[in-house]
Amino acid sequence: MDLEKPLYHPVKIGPLELEGNLFLAPVAGYSDRAFRSVCWAGGVNFCYTEMVSAEALSRGNEKTETLMNRSPSEKAYSVQIFGGEASTMAKAARVVLEKTSTELIDINGGCPVPKIVKTGAGSMLTKEPERLYSIVKAVVEECKLYAQEYPERGVVPVSVKIRSGWDSEHITWKEAAAAALEAGASAITLHARTRAQGYEGKADWSLLAELVEMMKGKIPVFGSGDAFSPEDAKNMLSQTACDAVMFARGAMGNPFIFAQTRQFLLEGRYDDIPVKDRIKAGFTQLEQLILDRGEEVACRDMRKSFCAYSKGIPGGAKLRAQIVSAKTKSEYKQIFSSAIANLSCS
Repeated sequence: MDLEKPLYHPVKIGPLELEGNLFLAPVAGYSDRAFRSVCWAGGVNFCYTEMVSAEALSRGNEKTETLMNRSPSEKAYSVQIFGGEASTMAKAARVVLEKTSTELIDINGGCPVPKIVKTGAGSMLTKEPERLYSIVKAVVEECKLYAQEYPERGVVPVSVKIRSGWDSEHITWKEAAAAALEAGASAITLHARTRAQGYEGKADWSLLAELVEMMKGKIPVFGSGDAFSPEDAKNMLSQTACDAVMFARGAMGNPFIFAQTRQFLLEGRYDDIPVKDRIKAGFTQLEQLILDRGEEVACRDMRKSFCAYSKGIPGGAKLRAQIVSAKTKSEYKQIFSSAIANLSCS
C-alpha cells in the first residue's frame, strides 16, 4: 500500500486526467444524463453511462444512441458498452467515437443479468478471459485507428469492469484482469462479487487489494461494491489502496454523497444533507429528464429515483405508495410539499 498517497487524489487513465477519485458507477436504468448532472452538482469526479448495447449501436438504433448523451455539466465522462463479439464491439466503439465526445470507453465484463450473459457479454467476459482479451484488443485497436484518422481527438483510452468470478467455484478475476491488461486496457474496475451473488451478500474487498498489488505500477484499479457511505469509501480506499471508489446504490437518492465523501476524506467529518436539499436535487433531475423524454415518460421513470430521494422522511411507506402512482410533475410537487410540511411540523 502506498502510504504517501492521500485517500482523496487525482486519477490518470491513459491520457485522461481527473481531479479526484470519487466516481458514479454505470448503473442500468439510473445513470442517465439527468442523474449524472445532479451528481456533478453533488461533487462527483467522473461518471459512466448506463451500459449501452454494442449490437444496437452497430445497427444504428437511435434510441440506444440517446443513452450516450452527455450532460452539459459533465467535465468528462465514459460511455460503457456491452457485447460478446469482438467485431461488433469494435463497430460499436467506432459509433461511440463518432457520435460522442466521451473521454473513455468502458467495457462491461460484470453484468450478471441472464439475458446479457447468454449473449456472451457481461459476467461471461470474466468467466472467459480469452473472449475478454479479444474484445478489449478489438476496441483498443479501433480507438487507435480512429485517432490516426482524426488526430485532433487523440487516442481515447479503454477500461474494463469485471467481477470476481462466475461463482464461488470459479474465481477468475485474476485471469480476466491479466487478459485485459495484455489487450491494452488503461484501467480496471473490480466489483468484488461473483456473477452468482448478483448484488447480494458481501463484496470481498481482499480480492480488490490483491488486484491493486497485481496492477501496481501498470494501470489504475477502481473498486466497486458495498460503497454506501463516506465511511465505506474511506474503508475501501484504506484497506485496498485502490485508485478510486465507484458509488452505485449508495448514490441513489443522495447525489451529494460525493461531496460528503470528499469532505470526510479531507477533514474527517462531513455535513448532513437536509431532506429539502435532496428533494430539490430530485426535481432538478426530473426537469432534465422531462427535456430528454417528455413529461409522461420522465415522471414514470422518476418513480424509482423519487422513492430513493424519500428516504428519511417519516411515513415513508405511505409516501412511496403515492410516488409510484404519480404521473405528472405537479403530482410529485404536491406529494413532496405535503411530506416536507409534515416533516417541518414533526
